Parts: sequence; structure tokens; C-alpha cells
Amino acid sequence: MVVMLERKFDQQLDDLKTELLAMGGAVEKSVEQALYALVERDDQTVNDVLKGGVEIDEWEIQVEEQTLTLLATHAPVAKDLRLLTTVLKINDDLERINDQSVNIAQRAAVLNKMPLLKPLIDIPGMADIARGMVRDALDAFVRNDVNLARIVGEKDEKLDDFRDRIFRELVVFMTDSKDQVDVVDRAIQLILISRHLERIGDHASNIAENVVYAVEGRIVRHKKEKWWME
Repeated sequence: MVVMLERKFDQQLDDLKTELLAMGGAVEKSVEQALYALVERDDQTVNDVLKGGVEIDEWEIQVEEQTLTLLATHAPVAKDLRLLTTVLKINDDLERINDQSVNIAQRAAVLNKMPLLKPLIDIPGMADIARGMVRDALDAFVRNDVNLARIVGEKDEKLDDFRDRIFRELVVFMTDSKDQVDVVDRAIQLILISRHLERIGDHASNIAENVVYAVEGRIVRHKKEKWWME
């Protein structure tokens, strides 16, 4: 009887991880679509991101309910307990990444109605790093790979550098422009998009930190030193 219960629990854990990763795939797609809507000035893709955002919100609730049910009915300990608490935290970060994608799509909807301020170079580059961080963080979770989690944490600084560079460049545009109101409006939208992308990186880094906790039982968040260099 005990063996059967353990097998059932293991299967439920596997099903939960599969569900979480499916949600993660949808979130990755949402980030990609949001940038496509911006770069290609595609309002239909904006609508796709907004619709998908509602579905991911519902998905997040479903994963949370599954996780809480396992916690309540099996009273797991040690590594299984760490895994389930990690799933709850990753689930929350994925939903917040989805929120940032929706924010980017909403900014794109505004910018698509205006002339292009400047060629988009740094923002797509920043988006590539952010998407890669999300993907690698989820892969680290699947593989229990702390080394890959460290790589995700390290990349977070690159996003910060991109954000700061974009801000400085756009401040120059706003300062030098004669058509001040129009340029300032477009520049602010782009600055906000860079901040949304930086926040995506922060949430991916959170996922990486929680992978360390799930695998090693160490809590590395809020450390002043660079935990990924340990």
C-alpha cells in the first residue's frame, strides 16, 4: 500500500512538473510575440499576447491549486517539499513574466500608431537575452542543473547594462529634439519597454535561484555578493 502511494505521488509530481513546463513554454512564446508586435508593428500580434495573457493567468491558478493539493494530501518532507515550494515560486515568476510581456505588447500598440523614432537594435538584443534566460532557467529546473542556473544569474547584469544604455541614448533624443512632445512620448515608451525586459530577466534569475534551493537546499536570494560566482 505504501509503495503504491509513493508511486502515485511520484507520478503526480511528474505531471505537475510537466504542467509547469508547458506553462513556461507558453510564457516564452508570449515574450517572443510581444517583441514581434513591437518590431514588426503588428497589432494582431498585440491582441494575441493580450489574449494569451489571460489564459496564462488561469494556468497559473491551476498549477498553484495542483501544488497545494499535493502539499495538503501527502505532507511531503525534505527534497519533495523543497520541490513543491519551488514549483509555487516558479509558477509565480512565470505569471509575472507574462505580465511583463503584456505590458510590452500594450506599449507596442501605442508605438505602432506613431512614426518609428529610431531603428530598434538594442531592444531586440535585450529581448534575446531575456528570452534565453527564461529558457535556460526552466532547463536548469528540469535538469536540476545548478551550473546552468548560475549562468542565468550572471546574464542578469547584461540586461541591466542594456537598460542603462538604452536610457542614456533616449535621453539624448529627448534633449536634442525640436519636436519635443512627440519624441518624448515615443522615447518614454521605449524606455519602459527596456524596463519590462529587465524585469523579465529579474524573474528568470529568481527561477534560477529557486533551482539552487530545490537541488541543494541553499537559499541564495537577497545575497549582496554575486551568488552565481560561489
